[in-house]
Amino acid sequence: MFRPLFVFIGTRYTRAKRRNHFVSFISLTSMIGLALGVVVMIVVLSVMNGFDHEMRTRVLGMVPHATIESSEAISDWQRLATKVKQNPQVTAVAPFTQMQGLLTNNGKVSKVLLNAIDPALERQVSIIDNFMTQGKLDDLVPGEFGIVIGDKAAAKLGAAVGDKLTFVAPEVTVTPAGMFPRMKRFTVVGIFHVGAGELDGYLGITNLQDLARLHRWKPDQVQGLRLKFDDLFQAPRTAWTIARDLGEDRYYARDWTRTHGNLYQAIRMEKAMIGLLLLLIVAVAAFNIISTLVMVVNDKKGDIAILRTLGATPGTIMRTFMVQGTVIGVVGTAIGAVVGIFAALNVSAAIAALEGLIGHKFLNADVYFIDYLPSQVQSQDVVMVCCAALVLSFLATLYPAWRAARTQPAEALRYE
Repeated sequence: MFRPLFVFIGTRYTRAKRRNHFVSFISLTSMIGLALGVVVMIVVLSVMNGFDHEMRTRVLGMVPHATIESSEAISDWQRLATKVKQNPQVTAVAPFTQMQGLLTNNGKVSKVLLNAIDPALERQVSIIDNFMTQGKLDDLVPGEFGIVIGDKAAAKLGAAVGDKLTFVAPEVTVTPAGMFPRMKRFTVVGIFHVGAGELDGYLGITNLQDLARLHRWKPDQVQGLRLKFDDLFQAPRTAWTIARDLGEDRYYARDWTRTHGNLYQAIRMEKAMIGLLLLLIVAVAAFNIISTLVMVVNDKKGDIAILRTLGATPGTIMRTFMVQGTVIGVVGTAIGAVVGIFAALNVSAAIAALEGLIGHKFLNADVYFIDYLPSQVQSQDVVMVCCAALVLSFLATLYPAWRAARTQPAEALRYE
């Protein structure tokens, strides 16, 4: 197959099998360094994508996209839900009531946010059913004061399905004998595990009518409506619009950006900053090609002079060494991409196996919002990393190739 002269010589120089094996070793290390930089970038960006995905699917699948609430208990929530559903962005609506307090069991205490739901409607706005490890939402029967808690809360309280827990409300009852805290016994009917410490440790789910009684409301009264949107990023603006149409003097809106927005924005910002920092690693590896090609140019001055005397132009010489650097960049990037994708696809299982081997959790749910290392490979990230590595590799060839093109045959052959 016909190949241009500069391509033939450039690829031969990449192997450098003749005199200077040190040059070929430097070429190999430059290639390996570039490959490692690409691997690290792909793996880290995939892990950040995994955190972003888990945040959107798990945490934001459990907490409300938005809520419509009132300062007073809402009695006609069915009529209100019908109005809210008229907005095309809203895909589902469910009533809810919340109350903060403490759960106690055999002297053990844990804070809790009680979230009262209608089990039939809650499935439309939440993915809690996907994470039930024991029991089910349908066990939250009105009047029986059942409760579903996270596995971390269950472990902290030493509770299991069927146990009785005492809920202490942040209110007191005034009697002739004095003030007494309001307490109610709940029966554990289910346990869930989301993998997010904030939810597994402090969220309790009960029936709407049971919590309404604890609030001393009518059985059909609720605190507000939970909304699920087709696009959760439209939640802030759409929820405000809905509340305004319902009547700003009576209803107000809250959305997920107020409760978990800072965490989500932090993940996005960290991905951008870490990607930029890791790109510097790839840049260092790519610019190692400069030192490799400078050494090759010094080693091949005699060859360059002979080529020039045989009629090779400075452009041919320059393209020859650009080909050599580009080959190093292409091979290093290709190896890094293949290894990086493989590593990113298996990093979650590898970390889980390592945690099981050493008996230590790297991600503690008390500190991080999930307790495992997620990873999601995205093609656009792989393409971006590979393109950046190839561009930097190509740029690194320009100066050495320019120096080679400026070599004067007479000067190079003077001491030969």
